[in-house]
Amino acid sequence: MPDKAHDELADAEGAVPVALIQDAALERQVVSKLDRNFLLLLWFLFLLSFLDRSNIGNARVAGMDKDLSLSSDQYQWLLTIFYIFYIIGEPLTLVYKVVSPRIWVAFVVLGWGAVATAQAGTQSFAGMMVCRALLALFEAGYGPGVIYLLSFFYLRREIGLRIGIFFSAAPLATCFAGALAYAITSGHAHLASWRLLFLVEGIPVVIMSVVTYFAMPSSPHDAWFLNAEEKRVALARGIRQTGQKTRVGGISWKETFATLLDFKAWITAVMYFSCNVSYSSLPVFLPTILQDLGYSGLNAQGLSAPPYFISFLVTIASTFIADRTQQRGLTVIILSLIAGAGYVMLAAANTTSVRYAGVYLAALGLFPTIANILPWVLSNQGSDERRGAGIVLLNLIGQCGPLLGTRLYPKNEKPDYTKGHAICAAFMGFTALLALCLRFLLVWENRKLARRFTAVEDTDDVEGQENYGPSFRYVL
Repeated sequence: MPDKAHDELADAEGAVPVALIQDAALERQVVSKLDRNFLLLLWFLFLLSFLDRSNIGNARVAGMDKDLSLSSDQYQWLLTIFYIFYIIGEPLTLVYKVVSPRIWVAFVVLGWGAVATAQAGTQSFAGMMVCRALLALFEAGYGPGVIYLLSFFYLRREIGLRIGIFFSAAPLATCFAGALAYAITSGHAHLASWRLLFLVEGIPVVIMSVVTYFAMPSSPHDAWFLNAEEKRVALARGIRQTGQKTRVGGISWKETFATLLDFKAWITAVMYFSCNVSYSSLPVFLPTILQDLGYSGLNAQGLSAPPYFISFLVTIASTFIADRTQQRGLTVIILSLIAGAGYVMLAAANTTSVRYAGVYLAALGLFPTIANILPWVLSNQGSDERRGAGIVLLNLIGQCGPLLGTRLYPKNEKPDYTKGHAICAAFMGFTALLALCLRFLLVWENRKLARRFTAVEDTDDVEGQENYGPSFRYVL
């Protein structure tokens, strides 16, 4: 399919006018097809990814710690080792700039599917540690990289919502994990419930790796689901973004490493670290927290689902609003404060009902905050290499947050876990403060750009408008 697409475009690529996509209806048709055939596939794969990553919390409640004789400290190491290797695998994001996404995505999906399924056969703490480490490496090649990949398919004003839709799979997967675990653990299968859980959620990923190889387009203008005219529009959209026709196949290391000198990239990375302290701990510990509040294991699984469904809806809605208003920073600030308030309720309240309400606020704020930080990074870097390096830096620093977050809820502090909740609340407040500081910095940077480039036309005819140049402005 890709070869055929390139043949169809061979004669047109010599001069593809950006004005071609002034037909708004045709462009909307292209974006709609990308959403249905490309974004939906990525969304479903991320749902499976987050399901396989976070179901260890449900497996613990279902008896994994007893069968494998895991201590509280050993269980925390199963969470920590995942993030250690997730951090190690972050540079794999840049592979999307060099290798066809069709090949790379299928490879990493097959890898994590095989490892996720193999968890069902582990007989010891050591075996589970190996599985968790390998699972992290493969998933590190998918989630962060896909955020970067979306910038090759969607314009700046569109990408926030698409990242929101993609990332909404995380709270929905966590919701689904609770419901699925509830159904599995309520049965009486001959196989241990937690082993069956890993099988049920791992095998479909292996199957999807084959689907991905045949369904994933390598670039917008060689997508199998677009006709010839739509492919020319997709190509013109890419030229409007960066001024280039070919964006995959090589990388400028000078541009890549220049990101390390950008103070704004470091602020978002520290912001991501702060948010991830809370974000990483909630899905894996919520069933245990609810169980320690007095609910049975089965009820704890079921009650962990509703807060995440609300978060799923807010994730999509908040990124849509931020795209329309181009006010990413204010959105992050508000959501961070909401999550922080939820953790304060969890830490300070004495009644179960109030603390459960705090769970809703924490989940409602956490996932959408992450979903809005991610496009903020992409929108404020002015080349493909810098956008990729920005995501790598974001995750190299940000994913260190879970190393702390996954160790905040030891069993000896149950049932209140006051210290863990208080730490999460403080970090969410710090996230809001960092977002406020970054917004002030970006306002100042935009004023400098306005003085330097005083006669910039705000028109869709500008080529390379998302790269550094006269038309580039930072998203606040």
